[in-house]
Amino acid sequence: MKIAVLTGGGDCPGLNAVIRAVVRRGEQHGLEVMGVREGWRGLMDPPLHDRLTREATSGILHLGGTILGTSRTNPFKKPGGAEMVVKNLKSLNVAAVVAIGGEDTLGVATKLHQQGINVVGVPKTIDNDLSGTDLTFGFDTAVQIATEAIDRLHTTAESHNRVIVCEVMGRHAGWIATWAGMAGGADVILIPERPIDLETVCAHIQRRHRSRGVKFSIVVVAEGAKLGGGEAKIDEKLDEFGHIRLGGIGQHLSELIEKKTGFETRATVLGHIQRGGTPTAFDRVLGTRFGVHAADMVARGEWGKMAALRGNAIISIPLAEATAKLKTVDDAFFSVAEVFFG
Repeated sequence: MKIAVLTGGGDCPGLNAVIRAVVRRGEQHGLEVMGVREGWRGLMDPPLHDRLTREATSGILHLGGTILGTSRTNPFKKPGGAEMVVKNLKSLNVAAVVAIGGEDTLGVATKLHQQGINVVGVPKTIDNDLSGTDLTFGFDTAVQIATEAIDRLHTTAESHNRVIVCEVMGRHAGWIATWAGMAGGADVILIPERPIDLETVCAHIQRRHRSRGVKFSIVVVAEGAKLGGGEAKIDEKLDEFGHIRLGGIGQHLSELIEKKTGFETRATVLGHIQRGGTPTAFDRVLGTRFGVHAADMVARGEWGKMAALRGNAIISIPLAEATAKLKTVDDAFFSVAEVFFG
């Protein structure tokens, strides 16, 4: 059987671990693996693909990014795009597709499955916001990078008696902000799930500076956090899945905090640093387990399903369940972080 594997959406530490595992396990099942370049774009005209073998994927486990390249192409937004994907899969004699991606990539996979294409999914997003799985690979690496950055910001904030606002990724879910903020000892954590109350944020900082004798604070904010129920600072451009480009809340918030408290405040935006570079050991192992399970799902004919982590087990769940709604930070978990605010 010939299968195709693709990586869609933003790059993510651990993608190459998944690709390597699909190929290695696939060969044990007698599968021929074709690598599709640039996500779903690679199945448009002309199709972009290469044969993936054990030799071709040797030595990629520790590499960041994806050897297949990626894009945010949505074939359902192109005239005749979905039909083109189906046609090319048939002409290439591809019996099944392993789609590695987040909400958008797997959303396309779900729709193609409903049109009769054999698809299995692997959850990928540093935001950790896919339902049905306890964790997504890439998240651990992003948290580690953000935590290290927060640790470094502590020393310069203390040296200069400053408030430093650190903006991390997180469009709709504040998992990175919450985990990295807790691990890095942040004094305030702000997430998309809760509108920012500027008065409360400044009160936390003022109490810390005036009542406790310290002269610096660290504020961690997710890029999708909104002020007082308003809109996040954005660039109005949209991608093919209709997502706005976020960014700017950190700088905007730092200006407001300095104006209201009188404390010198600076902003740092981590941006794409969080999803680049070498994956952690955890993400390498999780990506490998997901890839092996995806190949096993193909061999068993478990179409329309996704590999997921539940506890310490890798299981198969319906793609529709994984893409039905976003997994956001729950109140119980965030309440632990709130203990250390101010």
